[in-house]
Amino acid sequence: MSEKSRSPKGLRGQKKPVGTLHTVKDVGAQVKNRAKDIISVLKGLYEGGEKPDNHSIIRKTLDTEKTPEFWKDWRWQIRHAVRDLATVEQVLGIRFNREEREQLQKTIDKFPLNITPYYLSLIDVNDYQNDPIFKQAFPSPKELIIEHYELSDPLAEEKDSPCSCITHRYPDRVLFLVSNTCAMYCRHCTRKRKVGDVDSIPDRDEILTGIEYIRNTPQIRDVLLSGGDPFMLSDDYLDWILNELRAIPHVEVIRIGTRVPVTLPFRITDELVTMLKKHHPLWVNMQFNHPKEMTDSARIAVARLADAGIPLGNQSVLLAGINDCPRIMKELVHQLVKNRIRPYYLYQCDLSEGISHFRTPVSKGIEIMENLVGHTSGFAVPRYVIDAPGGGGKIPIFPNYLLTWSVHKVVLRNYEGMICTYQEPANYDRIFCNGNCDICKLQLNIDRADESKVVGVAKLLADFDDTTTLIPANTDRIERRNGDAE
Repeated sequence: MSEKSRSPKGLRGQKKPVGTLHTVKDVGAQVKNRAKDIISVLKGLYEGGEKPDNHSIIRKTLDTEKTPEFWKDWRWQIRHAVRDLATVEQVLGIRFNREEREQLQKTIDKFPLNITPYYLSLIDVNDYQNDPIFKQAFPSPKELIIEHYELSDPLAEEKDSPCSCITHRYPDRVLFLVSNTCAMYCRHCTRKRKVGDVDSIPDRDEILTGIEYIRNTPQIRDVLLSGGDPFMLSDDYLDWILNELRAIPHVEVIRIGTRVPVTLPFRITDELVTMLKKHHPLWVNMQFNHPKEMTDSARIAVARLADAGIPLGNQSVLLAGINDCPRIMKELVHQLVKNRIRPYYLYQCDLSEGISHFRTPVSKGIEIMENLVGHTSGFAVPRYVIDAPGGGGKIPIFPNYLLTWSVHKVVLRNYEGMICTYQEPANYDRIFCNGNCDICKLQLNIDRADESKVVGVAKLLADFDDTTTLIPANTDRIERRNGDAE
């Protein structure tokens, strides 16, 4: 936004220092007061009441009155989701100039605006332009800038789709897109091409087609439900999908990817959790990107899932101006593990159209990892990955800890910069592997071992495979070999 945007009345000149990490108590008080302000605006907009003036919108009361119960009704939150600029201006007490409004409206026309009142209540109106919640939820005209290397489907999910709703990229697992709606439309979404598009909503027949593909593909042991957000489906419908998958003998694990605990924590109801408990082993991965998102309501939501015996993981996205700071990221992972959530991935931002302003250099991710590895608990360190353009999958990126090696030693360095050597064994009784586990002298008892096969670099390391070289297809050299060169 330009500097011409007006700050809320009575709040000019009162900006908090950029980068301040608020305590949970600060965030909780902010949410309570902002909730009452937002409710007053939305009641006027949706129930025909009198709209409050700007002063009442930004008022920070000291009243201890309890937040109305309907605020915690997730259906109320969905019905009153903020989808237009005028409501955002009223709720936050800000005004955009005409040029800004025109650019913002063009952005919304292409990439819709949809923010739950709850998530909107987390925005710090004193410094909204730098607020991590605002940046993730509110459109920017920069989204209209499409770089020449950006793609609508950067991960080639459509090309790796054998049937509707399914992406089958890895040997033993599939991505199952069961919904295309979310509680909130994140501005950095890698699936902007689909999310919120009514023409992309999968119907029951498409879901059944996906289930049938999984049933007929016995190597699939792991199914990841995503979208959109699977938790935006009704309990009964999601229960039906999970029942169908659980009835497939070779499906061992089901995972659900969701951002609901972050943007709409009230959706994690006792009824939903009771239903999910029927389908163990079930894993839930979410996306907290900033410590500010770990509110009391979010804590309650993730506690319900954890208490139900559901392992929880988190997949953050590295976002410029939001969490590209070692201090912020360390605080985030500490908040996660305190709430029984394992930091799983730290994603480099994808090459999706219109999100170049969110991308950081890969070196920033390496810097963050340098400040986590060794500096905090190992289980609090996520894996930094680039989801390779063109469907190459997740490629882990780490600082270099292996400096060099010889036949007898490897030279390593630790997080402090200490350099040490590790002595290789003088005698190693190498076990030749021919792929026949039945005659192996190791204590192996692997079910379905006969169905396993190695792919990629693992094929080069296998003793029982004759492959010696992996060569990319369609290179000039290969075309010359095949006589295809012009």
